[in-house]
Amino acid sequence: MNNDFYYQFVIPEQSAIDFVENIGMFHNQSDQPKEVVIMPDGRIDLFFMQSESATFDTILIGLETIPEQRNIPPHTLAFKISFKPLGVEYILKTEIGDLLNSSKKLPDNFWDFKKEDFKDFETFKEKASSKINALLPLQIDEKKRRLFKLVYASNGEMSVQELSEKTDWNSRQINRYFNKQFGLSLSAFCKILRFKASLPHIAKGKLFPELNFTDQNHFIKEIKKFSGVVPKELLKNKGDRFILLSVLKEQ
Repeated sequence: MNNDFYYQFVIPEQSAIDFVENIGMFHNQSDQPKEVVIMPDGRIDLFFMQSESATFDTILIGLETIPEQRNIPPHTLAFKISFKPLGVEYILKTEIGDLLNSSKKLPDNFWDFKKEDFKDFETFKEKASSKINALLPLQIDEKKRRLFKLVYASNGEMSVQELSEKTDWNSRQINRYFNKQFGLSLSAFCKILRFKASLPHIAKGKLFPELNFTDQNHFIKEIKKFSGVVPKELLKNKGDRFILLSVLKEQ
């Protein structure tokens, strides 16, 4: 990634691992807008953003099923918390079924964040971690916990039927829960996780399926569906447009 665009993230404390994927920030230090492609990754992002051309905004972005090209304005500084689905239900205590491929602005005083909480990443991380820990639930539905553990452990490769059997939870009830709470089916969410799990392979130049795709054509089709380009073009990543892939290459 070039020096004009800086990105950093940390994983949460173990107590929050079922609910939060990471806490991060990015800074477009350039005088020019940064063109990026946001790819579906199974995360729900809470952004705190400030740029020269806009007021301070707090934005919640729902799950995404399609790639979207965006421009990050010059001198934009953004801090974020990337939630897993259980984090939306138990930490944010909301449904995002109506936020599929969309977002909404939250009150500026959300979670009582103040200007001084955004002076640097370490300060933001401490405030965000403290807030998350204070909101951790004492108990959650164990069927949901088991379901998501299986989904993540398998990179979305277990069938809905198998997940239903292993959690003792009717597949129709699971999909009703997913559609109402998150705006998509469990099967659709699993395909996104499988796509995301393929990105580290592509970042290493492995342009063939290593996960449970039917064949090479199916692999190419799925990668293009979620990134907008075929694996070969994704690997090129011209201009570091695919931020997630750029981060993986640096790891």
